[in-house]
Amino acid sequence: MTKTSRKDSADDTAATLALSQKKITKKMESASNAQAVMAGFGDAYKSWVEALSREPQKLADMQSRFMQGQLELWNRTMQPKPEGGAASVHDSRFSAPEWGEYPAFDYLRRSYLMTSKMLMESVDEAGLDPVARQRMRFFMRQYLDAMSPSNYLLTNPEALKMALSTGGESLHEGMRNLAADVEKGQISITDESAFRVGENIAASEGAVVFENDLIQLIQYTPLTAKVFERPLLMVPPCINKFYLMDLQPDNSFVRYAVQQGHTAFMVSWRNVKEDQGTLTWDDYIRMGVLDAIEAVQAISGAERINALGFCIGGTLLCSGLAVLARKKKRPVECLTLLTSLLDFTEVGEIRVYIDEAFVEKREKDLEKGGLVPGGELAAAFSSLRANDLVWNYVVNNYLKGKQPAVFDLLYWNGDSTNLPGPMYAYYLRNTYQDNKLAQPDALTMCGVPVDLKRVKLPTYVFAAREDHIVPWHGAYLSALCLGGDVKFTLGASGHIAGTMNPAAKGKRSHWVNDALPADPAAWLAKSKEVPGSWWTPWAHWIKPFGGKQIPARKALGNRQNPPIEKAPGRYVLEKA
Repeated sequence: MTKTSRKDSADDTAATLALSQKKITKKMESASNAQAVMAGFGDAYKSWVEALSREPQKLADMQSRFMQGQLELWNRTMQPKPEGGAASVHDSRFSAPEWGEYPAFDYLRRSYLMTSKMLMESVDEAGLDPVARQRMRFFMRQYLDAMSPSNYLLTNPEALKMALSTGGESLHEGMRNLAADVEKGQISITDESAFRVGENIAASEGAVVFENDLIQLIQYTPLTAKVFERPLLMVPPCINKFYLMDLQPDNSFVRYAVQQGHTAFMVSWRNVKEDQGTLTWDDYIRMGVLDAIEAVQAISGAERINALGFCIGGTLLCSGLAVLARKKKRPVECLTLLTSLLDFTEVGEIRVYIDEAFVEKREKDLEKGGLVPGGELAAAFSSLRANDLVWNYVVNNYLKGKQPAVFDLLYWNGDSTNLPGPMYAYYLRNTYQDNKLAQPDALTMCGVPVDLKRVKLPTYVFAAREDHIVPWHGAYLSALCLGGDVKFTLGASGHIAGTMNPAAKGKRSHWVNDALPADPAAWLAKSKEVPGSWWTPWAHWIKPFGGKQIPARKALGNRQNPPIEKAPGRYVLEKA
């Protein structure tokens, strides 16, 4: 390629990238704004402006502090730098040395951070009510994250330097990445070509031994000569694929449970299609939980089994157990809940999207059925950590022309599932909005009133300290909803990394406290930090509930439920 043609190509690439970035930003803002209006952002913004207007002196003081800070920053920028360049800032977006090597970019990043700090302080100091303040903080942060100079080619010295050093090739690769993502309909966050479900991910040996129109039930091959007589049924979240719990051998919770001597069964939720768009919350309980429990009992021959629910899988599992308890049935010996909500008093920042107007609109839109795309839910949760889960990949993939890293958790994160409209609307209304699941007999499910206090089972509840999807305070309050003896454990890190924390790696810590006071803060204040994964203490906790040891059966399923196909089954392969 000649110098002229290379320059022209680089110019065309830069122009295309700039235009495409605007389109991406506009698309994200459009999707976010639609939900923001429903969530009352307009009212929150109006309240913020009015509050600042009522206190002109406070506003003047903030503006004066900002101007003074800008003047000091400009003066510092104009002065000679000490050897080694400007000092770094404590923000990963601006930590590369290029930001400090060039005065203009050093000023740009520091001015942006100063402006961001001032605007966030203006929200905090406006005297808004808690709901309006939470919404304004969230959407102000969304705006500021989107406006970061690191997100745009002409204001990102790392991307510019890479473009110069590669003769524009990085921009060319970035445009190719962008075109591929536009075709796919989502931002690539990992190298998807590196994973094949059933081969190097979700590869634990087993077979599908039961299925209906909503689930497949997988039984895993034993890895020990003897097993507990009571099997373990796992109910994962239905908004993602089950294999979060069976990634690769060294971080597979399924494999760990089987190695401890449990005969493990896994619910694999179907990625529902258009003709299943009328399925309800009750259908998910009947077909996803109750059918699975009966099948595990029949296959294992055990009168009682042990059960585990993760995230919304835990919510569905407890709903099903409450239905059975009302009918005076107890097929489960002990219960494990992982980052699950039953009491929806504290749900974190996702609350900004959900209010009465939003729920009413979704109910109206979905009253006759239809599908809620898995990508819609994934985008909402990603927006809670936009810098890490959105803009980081925009910069890496498009401005720098790099390929995303190979990461199994991120591959799973992008493999979402659809939900039927009536089920989703019911879930929004009766949990997030009205919090009726936590109220005794406030809901009727599968024809009977349900009360979680009737679920009188020994229960192990795990929450993650930095979880932005299921805040640990909410998971703690949920533990108090149950009627049996509860052991609560708090792990480090977030919703996924904190839960899928292999025992063998000895990473992170967890906190324990046998007491269960009403206040989560009081529990934490008297808790003890223990190094390592929560998996090990959970294995010790569940052991007495497994019953006696029996020889592991070589054949999976039974005469009535013979193996249908090898694990992981065909349902998990269906794409949203």
